[in-house]
Amino acid sequence: MSLCILAAGKVTSLAVSLFTLSWTHSVQKTEWRESWEVTPAGLELRQASIKGSGAGMEPGPDAILRDGWWIWEPKLPPQPRVTLAASGATVSGWRLCHENGCMELGTAAGEKIILNSCR
Repeated sequence: MSLCILAAGKVTSLAVSLFTLSWTHSVQKTEWRESWEVTPAGLELRQASIKGSGAGMEPGPDAILRDGWWIWEPKLPPQPRVTLAASGATVSGWRLCHENGCMELGTAAGEKIILNSCR
């Protein structure tokens, strides 16, 4: 499977099946991470973790605390796409990492990014 990223009118295709999105919460300044898998059914959220908790950042009900991170497996059906929208209010954009490296997404306010499985 491959991940397609639509940003600034261009499509980038990554030959990966697993990737992680991470970002810093705009109010709490706390890091949030999500592990995703690209599948024929869509993008599947496998695990979420937050470093602490706070306003709008409550860990899932089955979360466990490990090395300062609340970690859990969200119950979310496969998503046909994930849309990221940069508000300009956050400390940074998103960091997308996979087995071959990392890239920054959504660093400019108003920039819309769409992630989906490539068909």
